[in-house]
Amino acid sequence: MPEALVLVQAYIEGRPVAAALYFRGSSTLYGRYWGSEVVADCLHFEACYYQGIDYCLQRGLTLFDPGTQGEHKLVRGFAPQRVRSLHYISHPGLAAGVAQFCHQEGQHVSAYREAAQQALPFK
Repeated sequence: MPEALVLVQAYIEGRPVAAALYFRGSSTLYGRYWGSEVVADCLHFEACYYQGIDYCLQRGLTLFDPGTQGEHKLVRGFAPQRVRSLHYISHPGLAAGVAQFCHQEGQHVSAYREAAQQALPFK
């Protein structure tokens, strides 16, 4: 599956010092695993976001999923998306506790998503 991997590297004097790893689907670029040996202003955003956007535009991909977390993504126009997962917990007591937590957490996530929507640069 080498065609599904996209690697962006940053170099200083010919030596790689940072990288972002993406995974490519048929119409979506999924990101990103990030690492750096240096601290450089805006390097994270360049490698993890701007290069991913550029890659999608050049290759006609219709969606760029930059990964989870980070209010810094809002000002760059990445709207929060609700994602779901499916798990089976066989122990009844643990399953009930997890269900209760997920219900409460869902309320917090909904409130956070609403606040995040208001922080987007689009009006």
